[in-house]
This record gives sequence, structure tokens and C-alpha cells, in this order.
Amino acid sequence: VYKRQLHGRWGEDGCVQGLLEWLRLPYTHSGVLASALAMDKERTKQEFRIHGLPVAPSVLASRPEVEAGHVMTPPYVVKPYNEGSSVGVYLIHPGDAPPVLSADMPQTVMVEAFAPGRELTTSVLGAGPLGPARSLGVTDILTDGWYDYDAKYKEGGSYHVCPADIPSDIAAACEDYALRAHAALGCRGVTRTDFRWDEARGLDGLILLEINTQPGMTPTSLVPEQARACGMSFPELCGWMVEDASCDR
Repeated sequence: VYKRQLHGRWGEDGCVQGLLEWLRLPYTHSGVLASALAMDKERTKQEFRIHGLPVAPSVLASRPEVEAGHVMTPPYVVKPYNEGSSVGVYLIHPGDAPPVLSADMPQTVMVEAFAPGRELTTSVLGAGPLGPARSLGVTDILTDGWYDYDAKYKEGGSYHVCPADIPSDIAAACEDYALRAHAALGCRGVTRTDFRWDEARGLDGLILLEINTQPGMTPTSLVPEQARACGMSFPELCGWMVEDASCDR
């Protein structure tokens, strides 16, 4: 069994997973279809809506449309529809001009209504030979500004409260939604589902942003932290993933 973790396009969009299936090399986390679906934010949202999961309103638009005028009323977010790690995210506030997108942005992007509030996340393990899927609780992510790439991966970029100090009904909803999102896409192994929660609106203010089929495993990452809070050490977590590895995922 080989263990290797990859991120972004090619690494978590089903391409490497398809290659490993062809080579018949066991691998961790989700298979080809679930990985491809999760990387495509629009198709993911379609599945979530079908399964009754709350998502923010959004549309796909071309670069010229986005740069020529506001595709929706600010505040909104512009981002690639097939990237991860908050790469290429533009937050447009009321009063801002339409964004000028960088050259490396795709020709088609997602424009999504901004969901205010706290950044919450829930990891899920399972749905495979080692047992049914289970959640690892909820983490509240605190940062001085936007939860962008630097906030995710640089030391001191963010501060995690694990378990999150939130009402029990919100924590239960996060865990329920994460498990349902994991199942809706047919995910395997480990996933992490990200939320925004507007405290003023209670449960109605909880919005599911996306699901990560290859969540980070760095010293500042969330899955090892949540596993540790549940009594699972980092070596135990890695051991679980290796034991769970397979083909035909």
C-alpha cells in the first residue's frame, strides 16, 4: 500500500485516482467519481441541493461578464469553480468596482453570494471496510481577515478552537450536514466539510460551503487536530488511512 496526499487539480479531482485504479494500486480517500464531483463546485452544489443541504446562491459566469459589471449584488465572492485551498478567491464588498481577475483565473468562474459569520469545519472518517462514516466534531476557525491560502497554511495564520464553542444544535447540524455531504457524493476515507455560520440567524444562518476530499495533513491542519480531540493520535490517524486504502473506491 502506497500513501501519498495530493491537493488541487490532478491530485484531488479524480485524475490521480483514475491512474491508481488503472495501476491497481490501493489509495486513500475518495474514488474517481466522488473526487471529480467534489472538485467541481457547481456540480457539488447541485448534489447538495438535491439532498436538502443549505448552500449559498451562486452562478457560473465568464471572465468578461464578471469584469464588465456586477453579476450579482455585492457582497459576493468570485472564485474558480474547480480549485481548492481558497486559491483565486475575490471578495467584493458593497461599493467596490467589479473585479479585475488575474491571468491565471479560468475563463469560467463561480460568483457566489457572500455568507457572513464564523468559519466552522467538520471532518468525517469512514464509509468503507473499517466501518460506517463518523464525524470528528466541529472546529471554529478564527483569523484576522479572510480565511485565504496564507491563513490556512502559514504558522499563526489562523487560530482553531476545537471543539468549537457553539450551541449544541449548531454543532449537531454541522456534524449531520458533513455526514450527509460525505454520503451524497459517495466519498470514502477522510473528508472535511466547511461552513459559514451567521450567529444572528441561528440554524438558518448555517451554510455549507464545500467538501474537501483530500484535506490537509500539515502541522496546522484541521483533521489531525480534530482526530486528536476525539482521542485519535496522529500515528493512529495515519494508520487508519493506510488500513482503509483500497482500489474500487
